Amino acid sequence: MSEKDRLNDLTQSIISAAIAVHHELGPGMLEDAYEACLMFELLARGFAIERQKALPLVYRGHALDCGYRVDLLVNGAVVVEVKALERVLPVHLAQIVSYLRMTRCKVGLLINFNVKWLVKDGIHRRVNGFPD
Repeated sequence: MSEKDRLNDLTQSIISAAIAVHHELGPGMLEDAYEACLMFELLARGFAIERQKALPLVYRGHALDCGYRVDLLVNGAVVVEVKALERVLPVHLAQIVSYLRMTRCKVGLLINFNVKWLVKDGIHRRVNGFPD
């Protein structure tokens, strides 16, 4: 299986877990609640999760602690940013792209749980390294 296929399968599994969380909770909860439940769901499915993983900013060859944190890093390969917003703005999408660069991961998901239809309106996938 190619790396692209493996990452596609992994992101589909993460989306499936997010759908389960959204089905159970619906919109209107706090981000922390969705993040904790998504982590629980992914752990129950056998994935390795790092929650609130600190990311140093490398500036001129120096790692600086600037408070950047990835909500969830799944299997060391997919960055997941959890949101509960009225609407996703370009700055939120830029955030996931920045996290991809900082982690050197190839795939990131921004999941906004504060929507009626998660699959239609809440999933934003970004790719760093090969075409989507």
